[in-house]
Amino acid sequence: MKRIAAFFLLLLPFLVFGQELLSPNSEFKMVFEIRDGKPTYQLLLGENSIIEQSSLGFDLKDMEDLLEGFSVLSTEQSTFNETWAPVWGEQGEIQNHYNELLVKLEQKSTNRFMDVRFRLYDDGLGFRYEFPEQPNLTYFIIAEEKTQFALTGDHTAFWIAGDYDTQEYDYTTSKLSEISSLMDKAVTPNASQTPFSKTGVQTALMMKTDDGTYINLHEAALVEYPGMHLELNPENMVFQSHLTPDVLGNKGYMQAPRPTPWRTIMASKNAGDILLSNLTLNLNEPCAYEDTSWIKPVKYIGVWWEMITGKSSWSYADVPSVKLGETDFSSLKSNGRHAANTEKVKRYIDFAAEHGFSQVLVEGWNVGWEDWFGKSKDYVFDFLTPYPDFDVEALRDYAMEKNVRLMMHHETSGSARNYERFMDKAYQFMADNNYNSVKSGYVGNIIPRGEYHYGQWMVNHYLHAVKKAAEYKIMVNAHEAVRPTGLSRTYPNLIGNESARGTEFEAFGGNNPDHTTILPFTRLIGGPMDYTPGVFEQDISKYNPQNNSWANTTIARQLALYVTMYSPLQMAADLPETYEKHLDAFQFIKDVGLDWQTSLVLEAEPGDFITYARKEKGTQNWFVGRTNDEEPRTSNISFNFLDKDKEYILTLYSDAKNAHYKTNPKAYQIKKYRVNYKSKLSQYCAPGGGYAISIVHAEDKKELKGLKRL
Repeated sequence: MKRIAAFFLLLLPFLVFGQELLSPNSEFKMVFEIRDGKPTYQLLLGENSIIEQSSLGFDLKDMEDLLEGFSVLSTEQSTFNETWAPVWGEQGEIQNHYNELLVKLEQKSTNRFMDVRFRLYDDGLGFRYEFPEQPNLTYFIIAEEKTQFALTGDHTAFWIAGDYDTQEYDYTTSKLSEISSLMDKAVTPNASQTPFSKTGVQTALMMKTDDGTYINLHEAALVEYPGMHLELNPENMVFQSHLTPDVLGNKGYMQAPRPTPWRTIMASKNAGDILLSNLTLNLNEPCAYEDTSWIKPVKYIGVWWEMITGKSSWSYADVPSVKLGETDFSSLKSNGRHAANTEKVKRYIDFAAEHGFSQVLVEGWNVGWEDWFGKSKDYVFDFLTPYPDFDVEALRDYAMEKNVRLMMHHETSGSARNYERFMDKAYQFMADNNYNSVKSGYVGNIIPRGEYHYGQWMVNHYLHAVKKAAEYKIMVNAHEAVRPTGLSRTYPNLIGNESARGTEFEAFGGNNPDHTTILPFTRLIGGPMDYTPGVFEQDISKYNPQNNSWANTTIARQLALYVTMYSPLQMAADLPETYEKHLDAFQFIKDVGLDWQTSLVLEAEPGDFITYARKEKGTQNWFVGRTNDEEPRTSNISFNFLDKDKEYILTLYSDAKNAHYKTNPKAYQIKKYRVNYKSKLSQYCAPGGGYAISIVHAEDKKELKGLKRL
């Protein structure tokens, strides 16, 4: 590494140290300064400040704070450039190119040391604190991290309420100054929730300035540390980090040497640049596994939606209380609504096999669902014992005959301690019965009691589950866990997360129409979401007359979500009998890729619309998806990304002219065209609608006969 001499300016009565760092393309500039012993940073894009001078440091418990009294021991500046290939992802190759500044600090009054490492990319900044091994700061407790993000104005923000336990909220779009007045409306009921402030919001936070600059704040590589929220001071538009506490109110337990997670700032004049940024992934460590051949993208269906809508039940019997090891479930009378029964699961396996789906999720297969919800029950599931009407071995063998796997479901009911009690046995049970992926859940308040979903204890638990699953070659899709921070690069068997308000809420009253035009700018910045799209029946009462919810979407937009809501784990959420009524539209779900060589953003404006184009890895096939908010709009795109020497067959799944997410959601049309790289499309998108496109290379010109050129 090359050492760069620092420059010092003595401005009485302050001592000022300053050093600049440029991005590889010189568009971004980060300025680090020590002012009167206080470490600060500033970030500029071109000549414009993105983050004004902001302070760094920590309040410590029962120790002198790490906020001031610092001097610079040394600085090191270096450049790094590599290209790496993810096991799965939105791009076949990712460039990791940054300029780095490491600042080594000493707090002379305590003889303690703290380093700050900055990495500046062409798409933004990542920085973290590092605590070297030292005699006077080994074990310590963080009372609060005091990292600031000083904004330049009252930006428009796309936000959800700061909460220690859930991200399952609709997004609010407002000025930063309006957050406090809108907070009560933004906090809606959830199974477990702990909002902490009228001005606290969650990351990833998306903003837009009045001059059209897009800014995103998040974190990367969240390991052995609590999840970070942002607390706004509305008087000066400064966000400060707010860590999730434990039951004692402590924020983080540290043992040097160790780093914190990275704090990330992305910015661009082009909204699509935020969506295509790989900064979060690049700040994580390389893959931890030598063999990744067992990690593969999954397209699945499941015995799930009928329980979510209330048509069927997770539980086998209607009794108020059961105890594992004591209750004889074979003696209980079935309620007749239990969905996870052998015959029904065989029906799903048959449908999966017929239509090319690799897995079938089954929820409610294991004993204990009778009194699981909201009881703060520790020994609630054993993850091993099936209900009397669920034949594990017969279904395993039947699925194998059909070349389909069953997907395991582990609902912990928030009792993470109990899950760890059974984890090895549960994963071994999966391996023995040909399950290679698990959907885990953490609904309800956490046990150990007093811990929060996003606290350090639970952050450690989620990663422990992923690492343990890897020992059994199992892929993990964790629901209600902390929102992802790019750890899927290091642990690619973390193939999905929920950690946001997903499709299930369409059966709980509905999501806002703009929801999926915001999520890619926020929740998906850290990693893929198991959003579970594919709802073709919007009137939930058709499944359950007692449920009057309405899914706020058209069928065409549901198809688009398979492209716009990136995930290597994609579910067709609705019931087989519903898909059989719309097999022409269902064809897109069957065809759409899971793993991508190239991803492009053709149009994007957070809260309004997003249009993606993605090329499937290992093929010449392209897929395009467009999601729309509640306003009718016209999408205008070009196909100049196609190979210049090829002709293609384009299949367009679009809203009909009279489609509307509330009044006519099933109105769609399917058309085929002949296209090449010169082709363009101007396409109407209904309120709450969108479109999906598959583009297949025409190997034989005869395939193009009779097709109109677009």
